[in-house]
Amino acid sequence: MEKSLEFPDLLRLIDERSTAFRAVVAAAPGLDAQVPTCPGWTLFDLVKHLGGGDRFWAAIVGAGPADAPPAEAVAARAALEVPQEREVLLAWLNASTQLLLGALRAAGPESGCWTWWPASQSPQTAGGTARHRVQETAVHTYDAQRAGGAPQPLPVGLALDGVEEFLFTVCATPSAWPHKPTAFDFHAAEGLSWRLTVDGDGARTTRIPAPTAATGEDADAAGASVHGTASELVLYLYDRIQANSLHVDGDAGLLDLLRAWEPEEK
Repeated sequence: MEKSLEFPDLLRLIDERSTAFRAVVAAAPGLDAQVPTCPGWTLFDLVKHLGGGDRFWAAIVGAGPADAPPAEAVAARAALEVPQEREVLLAWLNASTQLLLGALRAAGPESGCWTWWPASQSPQTAGGTARHRVQETAVHTYDAQRAGGAPQPLPVGLALDGVEEFLFTVCATPSAWPHKPTAFDFHAAEGLSWRLTVDGDGARTTRIPAPTAATGEDADAAGASVHGTASELVLYLYDRIQANSLHVDGDAGLLDLLRAWEPEEK
């Protein structure tokens, strides 16, 4: 079964997606273009958010293991001021990304750091942070492309890792599922599948064999099964596209329950 992306690949993808993001912003008619997938935001807001996030996580990774993000990083993010002129703003964003990449390289993948996902299946490490920042940068690149009217699918390898990263980081929890126990299967057209099981012990994800034409899919095994390309699955999980853009088997209403669930971490 295909492995998760290695640390050098994650750093390369952060850089590549940030470069693609800047290219979209550079070509846009103006920084005041509205971002349909981030209601109320302009391209300027999106640049500020992505660059501020890069700087915030660079400080967190650089601080090492901690129970909370550094107070200085929190204050700096709250008081963030960025250039208004486009070329200077894009240079600032590039510098922000390079600060993050430098901090990640200096720390190495196994170095511990604070993260907001202590109860998840993802590690509280620089490697876990890099894996999540790849997806943040990729999805916001898609957001910028939507603002420009020419959205592109996420790169396949990045998107395959993104489905798993989302399920491991955002969905996994020890908090009890408040409904009847069930499971959600996510099948990427590129050949990987995952099962998110939810019950009284919380939510956890495992990889499962992808259905084939010969074996089909056990319709009773999961309450709902979602089929699409890896890019579509990531964009659905991040609420950029709706379930009706994908093929859903089983009880589609369960997906609404999953999206509405706000577990309280134990």
